[in-house]
Amino acid sequence: MIIQKVIIYDYGGWCRRDGGGKGDGGKVDSGRWVVVAVRNVVVEKEKGNNVMAKENLKVLNALDVAKTQWYHFTAIVIAGMGFFTDAYDLFCISLVTKLLGRIYYHNAGDKNPGSLPPNVSAAVNGVAFCGTLAGQLFFGWLGDKMGRKKVYGMTLMLMVICSIASGLSFSDEPTAVMATLCFFRFWLGFGIGGDYPLSATIMSEYANKKTRGAFIAAVFAMQGFGILTGGMVACIISAAFKSSFPAPAYEDDPLRSTVPQADYVWRIILMFGSIPALMTYYWRMKMPETARYTALVAKNAKQAAADMSKVLQVDLEAEPEKLQEKSPNSFGLFSKQFAKRHGLHLLGTTTTWFLLDIAFYSQNLFQKDIFTAIGWIPAAKTMNAIQEVFKISRAQTLIALCSTVPGYWFTVAFIDRIGRFKIQLMGFFFMTVFMFALAIPYHHWTQKENRIGFVVMYALTFFFANFGPNATTFVVPAEIFPARLRSTCHGISAASGKAGAIIGAFGFLYAAQSQDKTKTDKGYPPGIGVKNSLIVLGVVNCLGMLFTFLVPESNGKSLEEMSRENEGEDEEGMEMESERTHENRSVPI
Repeated sequence: MIIQKVIIYDYGGWCRRDGGGKGDGGKVDSGRWVVVAVRNVVVEKEKGNNVMAKENLKVLNALDVAKTQWYHFTAIVIAGMGFFTDAYDLFCISLVTKLLGRIYYHNAGDKNPGSLPPNVSAAVNGVAFCGTLAGQLFFGWLGDKMGRKKVYGMTLMLMVICSIASGLSFSDEPTAVMATLCFFRFWLGFGIGGDYPLSATIMSEYANKKTRGAFIAAVFAMQGFGILTGGMVACIISAAFKSSFPAPAYEDDPLRSTVPQADYVWRIILMFGSIPALMTYYWRMKMPETARYTALVAKNAKQAAADMSKVLQVDLEAEPEKLQEKSPNSFGLFSKQFAKRHGLHLLGTTTTWFLLDIAFYSQNLFQKDIFTAIGWIPAAKTMNAIQEVFKISRAQTLIALCSTVPGYWFTVAFIDRIGRFKIQLMGFFFMTVFMFALAIPYHHWTQKENRIGFVVMYALTFFFANFGPNATTFVVPAEIFPARLRSTCHGISAASGKAGAIIGAFGFLYAAQSQDKTKTDKGYPPGIGVKNSLIVLGVVNCLGMLFTFLVPESNGKSLEEMSRENEGEDEEGMEMESERTHENRSVPI
C-alpha cells in the first residue's frame, strides 16, 4: 500500500484528512500508525490557524469595515459620560480648595484669608489620583478576566455614589471634614480609574478601523466638556450665592467675608458631577459585550456574531460556537513573547503618559495659583470667599472654552488623517516651546500690560496638550495590544500617567512656591518659583517627545493587525510546538 500524504487542518476541535496520490513515498502494512512529518504538521497547523482566524472572525471583519452608524454615536455618549464625570470630579476640586481654606482654616488676626495647610492641600488634591491609579490597575485587569460589560457598571455606580458622598462630608470640624472628603475622593478616584481602560477598550473594539481613532478620541474629548462644565457650574452657583448673600472683602471684615452659606457652595459643586453619569447607567448596562472579547477571549464566536448582528443591524453568518481553547498567541503579560513583541510598545505608552501627566495636571490643578501670581486673579484679601470662587472658576472656564475643548476636538477631526504618532510628537514639541517661551522671559509676562499675552501663551500649551499627547496617550494603548491583555495594558499605561499626575499635583504644590521665604503661602517652605517650575515642565515635555518614538502608528490598521493576534508564535515557540507534534501527533491510515 502506498503511504498517503496526510494533511491536518486544525480547526480547534475537529480535523480533516486529505489523502495524497500515488508516488508519495514508501510502503507500510495496512492499519499501521504513522507520524505525520513534523514540517508538514507545523506548516499546515499554522495554515489552519490562519484559515480559522479568517473564517471564524467574520464578525470582527464586519466591525472593521462597518459604516459609521447610530450605535457608534450612542457608544461615544455612553462611554463619554463617564469621562465627563471623571474630568468634572478630578478638576472641580481645584475650584474650591481656596474656599475650604477660608471656611475651615481661618485664623483671626491674619492679614490673608485662611488656606489649607500643605499636607491637607496635598491630600485633598492628590488622594483622588491615588485612587485612580489603583482603580486603573485593578479594573484594567478585571476587564480582561470578567469581560468589559460586567465591570463597566460597577465603575459608574462607584463614581456616582462617591461623588455624592464627597459633598456630604460630615461634621463642621476641619479634621473630620477633610478626612471624610479624602476618604470618599479616594474611592471616587478608584471608580474613575476603572473607567479609563474600560471606556477606551470598549470603544476601540466597537469602532471600525477607518474612524476608530476619532471615536476613541471623542470619548476622551468629553473630558474637556467635564472641565468646562465644572467651571460653568461653579460660576453659576457662586454667582447665585454671591447675589443672595452679599459679603464684604476680607481686608474690610475678615470674619463676615465668609458667610455661613458658603459651606453649601463647595458641596453642591462636588455633587453635581454625579448627575450626567447617573443618567447613562441604564444605557451602559444595556450595551452588549464587545465582539472581540467574546470571540477572542471568551472563545464564543457564535455569541459574538449574534450580539453584533443586533448592533450592526445586519445578518451575520452563524459561526463555530467555540474557538480553539489554546491559540498560538496565548502568552501572558510577563512572558518572553510579550516582552519581545510588545515590551517596547508598553514602555512607550507608559513613559509618554507619565511625562505628559506631570505637566498636564500640574498646569490644570494649579492654574489658579499661576493666574494669581501674574495678577490675572486679584489678591485673595481683596475679595470675599464666594467672590474668589467665582473669579477662579471664570478663569478656568475661559481657558477650557478657548483652548482645552477645541484641542480635544481638533484631535478628533485629524487623528485618522494625520495619525497618532505625528499628533503626539507635534503636541509635545509645541508644549515644550510654549513652556520655555513662558518661563525664560517670565518677568516680562508678570508686567501688567503683558498679562493677556501670558494667558494666551498658557492657553496654547493646553491646546497642544489636548491636540496632542493628552488624547493620543489614551487612544494608542487601546489599539496595539492583544484583546486578552488590552484592558490590562491600557490600565498599566493609564496608571503610569496617574503616577505622573501625583508627582505634578504634589511636586508643583511645593516647587511653585516663591524662593523668598516672606512670599510663600502659609505653611510652605520656599520652592523654586513659578519660573523655574515652568522650565522643569518644559524639560519634561521634551522628554515626552523623545519617548514618543517608542510608540507605533496604528492609523488605518485593524486591532488584530496591530496586536498581531492572527500570527503564529515566534521561531522559538514554533520549534517547541514542532517537538510536541513530532512526539504526540499521529493518524491512522
